[in-house]
Amino acid sequence: MTSNSSLSARDQLVNWHPYTQMQTAPPPIGIVRGEGAVLYAEDGKEYIDAVSSWWVNVHGHAHPHIAERVSQQLRTLEHVIFAGFTHAPAVELSERLLRLLPPNQTRVFYTDNGSTAVEVALKMALQYWYNQGLQKTKIIAFEGSYHGDTFGAMSVSERSVFTRPFQQYLFDVEFLPVPVPGQEAATLAKLKQILAQNDIAAFVFEPLVLGTAGMVMYAPEVLDQLLQLCQEHHVITIADEVMTGFGRTGKRFACDYLTRQPDLMCFSKGLTGGTMALGVTTCSQQVYDIFLSDDKTKALFHGHSYTANPVACAAGLASLDLVEDTSFQQNLNRISAAHAAYVKSLTGKPGIKACRQTGTILAIEFEVGETSYFHSLRDQLYALGLENGVLLRPLGNIIYVLSPYCITQEQLTRVYETIDQMRLLVLQSFSA
Repeated sequence: MTSNSSLSARDQLVNWHPYTQMQTAPPPIGIVRGEGAVLYAEDGKEYIDAVSSWWVNVHGHAHPHIAERVSQQLRTLEHVIFAGFTHAPAVELSERLLRLLPPNQTRVFYTDNGSTAVEVALKMALQYWYNQGLQKTKIIAFEGSYHGDTFGAMSVSERSVFTRPFQQYLFDVEFLPVPVPGQEAATLAKLKQILAQNDIAAFVFEPLVLGTAGMVMYAPEVLDQLLQLCQEHHVITIADEVMTGFGRTGKRFACDYLTRQPDLMCFSKGLTGGTMALGVTTCSQQVYDIFLSDDKTKALFHGHSYTANPVACAAGLASLDLVEDTSFQQNLNRISAAHAAYVKSLTGKPGIKACRQTGTILAIEFEVGETSYFHSLRDQLYALGLENGVLLRPLGNIIYVLSPYCITQEQLTRVYETIDQMRLLVLQSFSA
């Protein structure tokens, strides 16, 4: 294969893509440039990135402000070991992030991605009790949850075809039903039953929206009740805001809707505006203090070669500049209102099983019988989106929209029109 061959052709000779059956998947689309909410392919076609390239890109592709900050940092300090050393981008990013988070969050631990941010939170929670000589070792999570693909994160995620080959290596977890509207009492009752065991170390949850489950949504009021029960039973609470953080729910963080606050919080994806790989786990002073000791074995023994990489931290700082700009909340409100109006337009239309919306997150579930990640409709919907120049990655028969906040109303309209065409496809395919 010569260098003149397409990116797609060259890719197929050397790369192995995530969540992809490489034998049957169509060739990947070669992307050569991005700007705002648009991706530009090597064949000249344009795609509206309606999923923010796996939920990471919150401000738009190739944002000039982030690019400039990253460029400056590359000319100053590209990396330094974070054990025994520190640097300005990491200190400033921690300072600024903590100012935006609930006041009980006082410390920042850096990793590389969402899975590792959750992994660290689990290790913090388990060692919190171990350092005190207490046998509290079990974790609670929601049914249908997804927290990452490392082994601890897999353990606290839904047991499924994705985790089946590794089942024997995952630790046992107590799973709660998601407190969707009408099921709140059942979830609260189940939690009380589990907490009676008195051996629960932590409760890890996706606040308000379970992403991979199909954008399943529940109310902040019931989450407050769950947190209250956990705190009354001295259970560490972990908010996985990897997806919901930095504006997705209509506020900066999903936990901004709560009156009670978690002990630990996990962030990645939008942390750098989707520019660099970076993960963060924050914790309360109460958690942090349990690791302080003259006994060196009570330290948290976790680290990554690229922990607190200065270039990634610089991208995070630039992203926070944009998060704190007045236009940020205006865009959240604009997109949320547009989604709400579109949901209203779908009310009563055939082919629609359910519509769910929290802030800028929109999910539409098509009526095709049983909901499944592997539903045969998925590939048809995906292809239709690409034909229309819109990148949407269906979760089975569920379409979701998590766009960059710079998306224009014209672009949103095009996304909605594509979903309308998908509804017609559903009706044609499942009219029987």
